[in-house]
Amino acid sequence: MRILHTSDWHLGRSFHREGMLGHQAAYVDHLVETVERERVDLVVVSGDVYDRALPHVDAVRLADEALARLAASRAKVVLTSGNHDSAQRLGFGSRLIDAAGVFIRTDASSVGAPVLLEDEHGAVAVYGIPYLDPDAVREPWGLAARSHEAALTEAMRRVRADADRRRPGVRTVVLAHAFVAGAEPSDSERDISVGGVSLVPTSVFAGVDYAALGHLHGRQTLTESVRYSGSPLAYSFSEAGHVKGSWLVELGRDGVTHAEFVAAPVPRRLARIRGTLDDLLHDLTLTEHEDAWVQATLTDAVRPRQAMDRLRTRFPHTLVIGFEPAGAR
Repeated sequence: MRILHTSDWHLGRSFHREGMLGHQAAYVDHLVETVERERVDLVVVSGDVYDRALPHVDAVRLADEALARLAASRAKVVLTSGNHDSAQRLGFGSRLIDAAGVFIRTDASSVGAPVLLEDEHGAVAVYGIPYLDPDAVREPWGLAARSHEAALTEAMRRVRADADRRRPGVRTVVLAHAFVAGAEPSDSERDISVGGVSLVPTSVFAGVDYAALGHLHGRQTLTESVRYSGSPLAYSFSEAGHVKGSWLVELGRDGVTHAEFVAAPVPRRLARIRGTLDDLLHDLTLTEHEDAWVQATLTDAVRPRQAMDRLRTRFPHTLVIGFEPAGAR
């Protein structure tokens, strides 16, 4: 089975007041093209489809188009909600949509009920775990602690209980939206800590054939079978060095046999530049950044007048400007 792992689309998000919907639509085009070109059997979307619980109508329209195009493709789709999504809004009509081969899983109470698929090696059970708010599930699940680790541990207990009933020979894929220990955050993720604790140990996913993680915006490999795809676009200047895209994972008879990262198109690069205003306006080595979105830090001893306007004469897409005078507080 060929699995394409993506997450954190954040449809409707802006970048320092610059609209991103056109760039997000280009990513959807890339995603559908990748499904056909790479003969993908399953697309997994690990949460944060939208950027906010009540998304703008244009974001909803793009999500509708994306899911309709994926439903018409050769692949099945399993999609879960993240901490930015409204689970009820995203999950509306999910039982009807199942018939189209798009499985939207946003209900915490059904985490132990998989989407069952088949390949030449037999059954694959795909468990969609939506973002779990520890305060929301603590009482109904009888959790001993108020933490993300406790919530996800209980969810995985339910997953394993179901998988054990189906063995031998059934392989398991889990989607989860969480901050897993060993991964590196960026500036564009919303803090999900409870009582100052947000981390979940990687060991929670022990024994799973593939864990497709969402929430953090940089691609990361925690183990060969536990990975973050990251967001398809950069949503903060801290992600200037990221390569965005999705994981293409080969699931064989005994688990993951191969994984490669499929880079997404970059509609506009990000650049962080630093120096005096005069240096930034005349340094020839910065020519490559003239068409990028720019975050500039000026080190002039005295703050220059009209600094943003002057910077934009060379870097028209400058979005953020900061001042750190050299040798001064």
